[in-house]
Amino acid sequence: MKKNQDFTSLIPALLYAKKIAVLTGSGISAESGIPTFRGKDGLWKNFRPHELATPAAFSQNPKLVWEWYDWRRGIIADKKPNQGHKVLVEWEAHFPSFAIITQNIDGFHQKAGSRNVLELHGNIWKARCTKEGTILEICDTPLKAIPLVCPDCRALLRPHVVWFGESLDSDTLQKAFSLSSDCDLMFVIGTSAEVQPAASLPLTAVESGAKVVEINPDVTSLSSFVDFSFRGKAGEILPQINARLKQAISKRNN
Repeated sequence: MKKNQDFTSLIPALLYAKKIAVLTGSGISAESGIPTFRGKDGLWKNFRPHELATPAAFSQNPKLVWEWYDWRRGIIADKKPNQGHKVLVEWEAHFPSFAIITQNIDGFHQKAGSRNVLELHGNIWKARCTKEGTILEICDTPLKAIPLVCPDCRALLRPHVVWFGESLDSDTLQKAFSLSSDCDLMFVIGTSAEVQPAASLPLTAVESGAKVVEINPDVTSLSSFVDFSFRGKAGEILPQINARLKQAISKRNN
């Protein structure tokens, strides 16, 4: 196992990779100034999940829930994708098969320019009709009216995110496991590897024979299973890897 900042052994694997899957968590967004939920300054330190992010909470007080999500949207709105997001955009254009599986709901990968993004937990910029299931993109911030209602049937709209006590969309989850089992190289970036079922995706890649690269400031429960584990922020580590990759491509082509 490579547990250092030496990218020498990684570059050949990256250089010849055909299918790359990337799993991202809150750490990559934290670099852009988005509060995490489990860090020392995490959002759950000030708010109780069962009061704000459950179907029961929404049923009891949809106005309160939407006010909280409106506040969160306001925090996200003036933040920008970082260099980690931008490297992933560049790689999507370079590699034959490249997909991002994200646990984040902020939409930063798409904002940076990534197109092939699978959102496990939904998107905070979307709302879903509680009656018809219609999904709408709503980018107003602050919201003009709270709670939101469906423009067609006038039923309540809810944030299009996965709440505590809810299951992930089965089609989305199946695609995520398919990408993980079919890739030859997986990057796991800014995630604690504790939340299921996302935490099982890198292990699926390992079991399928893929090389797995972890980028995280801290040691995680996944660290002992991966081939490469780099300590640091994605916005710093990914540009370094990308620079080395470009050097290798240039050398190969000359």
